[in-house]
Amino acid sequence: MTRHKIFTTSFASVYPHYVAKAEKKGRTRAEVDEIICWLTGYSPEELAARLEDQTDFETFFAQAPCVNLARSLIKGVVCGVRVEEVENPLMREIRYLDKMIDELAKGKPMEKILRDG
Repeated sequence: MTRHKIFTTSFASVYPHYVAKAEKKGRTRAEVDEIICWLTGYSPEELAARLEDQTDFETFFAQAPCVNLARSLIKGVVCGVRVEEVENPLMREIRYLDKMIDELAKGKPMEKILRDG
């Protein structure tokens, strides 16, 4: 089985697209960062370091300090696929992030996106 190209793509190369998608809909880079930190357990400083060192997606998620257990509450469709049905664990993590950024861009309140309550 061949590995998906996104796994070896640098997180930093995709990050500006997350931010642009959010900002186009009136949301902020800080909200994007909050989502990423909530999902992965990276501190803002650690996130900045991962962006700086061009960490690929596979490493970015493999080295995440503390993936949020509440991420399993993320449901829905991204790119025509239900995130909860994605079999590859790494692809599922990437789709969780995609889904959360989609929700941000659609105007969903942060407290609902972060699923802490």
